[in-house]
Amino acid sequence: MGQETVNDGDAATDTSSATRFRSYLHGGTSSLVSTLTTIATFPLYKTVFRQQLHNTLVREAVAQLYGEGLRKLYRGVAPPLLVRTLQGTLLFGVQDTLQRRSSNLVPEHLPRPLLQAAAGVGTGVVEALVFTPFERVQNVLQNGRNDRRLPTQWSVLVRLSSEPLALGFYRALLPIIARNALGSGLYFGLKNPVRDALDRQGLSPMASSFTSGAVNSLVISLPLYPLSVLVANMQAGVGQEDTRGGLKASARKLWAARQRSVALLYRGGSLVILRSCVSWGITTAIYDRLERSS
Repeated sequence: MGQETVNDGDAATDTSSATRFRSYLHGGTSSLVSTLTTIATFPLYKTVFRQQLHNTLVREAVAQLYGEGLRKLYRGVAPPLLVRTLQGTLLFGVQDTLQRRSSNLVPEHLPRPLLQAAAGVGTGVVEALVFTPFERVQNVLQNGRNDRRLPTQWSVLVRLSSEPLALGFYRALLPIIARNALGSGLYFGLKNPVRDALDRQGLSPMASSFTSGAVNSLVISLPLYPLSVLVANMQAGVGQEDTRGGLKASARKLWAARQRSVALLYRGGSLVILRSCVSWGITTAIYDRLERSS
């Protein structure tokens, strides 16, 4: 793998429109299929969100959702569904575009996985700029304390649009950029090397791709999970009282609320990481299958 360079095969610049936009199409298709897991596991995700926000046990978070009733169980599902559908299109498409555009600007001896990782970092920044407003709306909707004053998605949109961008739609932008840039860089830097190593062990192509996506998701999610907890806590509230303090103050407040305990900071992490592993395993397997068949 270390001997592969940016001039190898599919890293070369291709002027064909079909080739240029194939990764966008394949990424969108793979994410569209994996939205089924988003729908099926949304109650699980919402349970974890309540744990992240209120530092509660699983049974306490489930009791909260049960008390709110079945009608509100899927409140907040629209933003992640839309994001999940568009995310693959943007993630795989932009990464491929950045990799192709930069292939002639870097030394020829640069290992290809390193170039893929660098393009992934840039993709993560773009992804954060595009999807932060969606995540903000989702987190406000999932916070049960907002149900009365912000009962609908439209009311949330109206309220956030009245706030400055840094407190409204783009609240917690910096930790989201850090999380997405690091996550995308690691994903694209490790995806193909891990898959190829599994191929050499005799696994089928689909099994290798699924395992690569799942393992990479585990490696990425574990260290970056605290950033997701910070984002959830920064974005769940609306108004001056709930959005008081910047990144540093919010991080200190969260650390104090978790009693300076790493174990409490990771409360709910096992469930959301498992969900992420399955989702990204499916997405990676479908994307690689489409790439092989094209």
